[in-house]
Amino acid sequence: MTVDTKVQYARMGARLIDHVKNGTTDWAADTMEVPSTNYTDPDQWQREMDQIFKSQPILVGISQEIPEAGDFKTLNMLGVPLLITRQKDGSAKVLMNVCTHRGMQLTAEPSGNQRMFSCPYHGWTFKADGSLRAVADAPKFGEVCEGARNLVQFPSHEEGGLIFAVLTPDSDVDIRAYLGGMMDDVAAKGMDQWTYVGNRVIHGPNWKVAYDGYLEGYHFKAAHPETIEPRTYSNVMEYDAHGPHLLVGFAAKTMMTLGEVEQNELWQHETRGYDFIRLFFPNVSIFVAPEITQVAQMIPGPGPMENTTILHFLHPKPPENDEDHAARIEMADWLRDVVQEEDYNVGLKLQEGLATGLMKSVLLGRNERGNQYFHRWVQWYADGDESAPKPEL
Repeated sequence: MTVDTKVQYARMGARLIDHVKNGTTDWAADTMEVPSTNYTDPDQWQREMDQIFKSQPILVGISQEIPEAGDFKTLNMLGVPLLITRQKDGSAKVLMNVCTHRGMQLTAEPSGNQRMFSCPYHGWTFKADGSLRAVADAPKFGEVCEGARNLVQFPSHEEGGLIFAVLTPDSDVDIRAYLGGMMDDVAAKGMDQWTYVGNRVIHGPNWKVAYDGYLEGYHFKAAHPETIEPRTYSNVMEYDAHGPHLLVGFAAKTMMTLGEVEQNELWQHETRGYDFIRLFFPNVSIFVAPEITQVAQMIPGPGPMENTTILHFLHPKPPENDEDHAARIEMADWLRDVVQEEDYNVGLKLQEGLATGLMKSVLLGRNERGNQYFHRWVQWYADGDESAPKPEL
């Protein structure tokens, strides 16, 4: 952990203590209105897909899903079939799961381990690095220039146990620069060495409705009265930003036990008095809890009114025994149920109200500072004017 990160954690921890003492939270200068159509309009959604999800780095996988050379996983992101493979040198490649002969899906398997992939339509074969190995019955087919029909490859970056890619093959986006200080923070956790517990797939509303829920604790008391609220104060938050990415601090009910801790030592007490949600814009939420870590990977679509979220679960250490393993599985199921039943199902009902078109705007309070910041960034990218000033927290 860098010195700067320690200072950041300590400052946020001290501010959370003050908030609990004084009945305050991290406030924006004013309230903010967001047009309801921003959540429902197909044209707005398509701009977001084009300008954000297909142009900026997004999370496509977890390193531990493909730990060994030859391991692969497939998934569909925004209508783009992906094949993510682990190379002999330990690196990961993000390829399009489409044969370059006639466009057939190369493999329908969700995961596995293999060195070659053979197209089920005409039998063209490709290596795990995406290079074309052989054209079936090549003498009859005709000449294919070497390298001309390799699988489409997407720019990618793997660090901190996370695999990011840009779904535009010729993109020149500097992925590491985009991830910036938030990746410095996450990489310091060493999650690339953690144990993968598994994943759960859930379905919910518009991606921004879903993302909004990760950004504030204003809803804890009403929406999570028996799950989160008994552990964590409702409506007590502290925010910090790295570009469009957000670090959101929440005060646990044990927060005041840290009142005698020197501020410069507060950085050591994450999950023991306060918690952080780390959000990589636009599709990642990371919650590190003592029992387990949850990485939510949000995938919009197939239209503006739905998203699929893959909840990945990790733990810093391998399970000690079967009982320990079972406890982790139980915790993963519990968190899945909280997100699906208490967050996403609420979001789906909320979306029904927005879809009527009778409520002209959503009102974000001063206490929903992170939500305001998020929506300003969404609009900045959707507008596509890079000369415009970037949003500030």
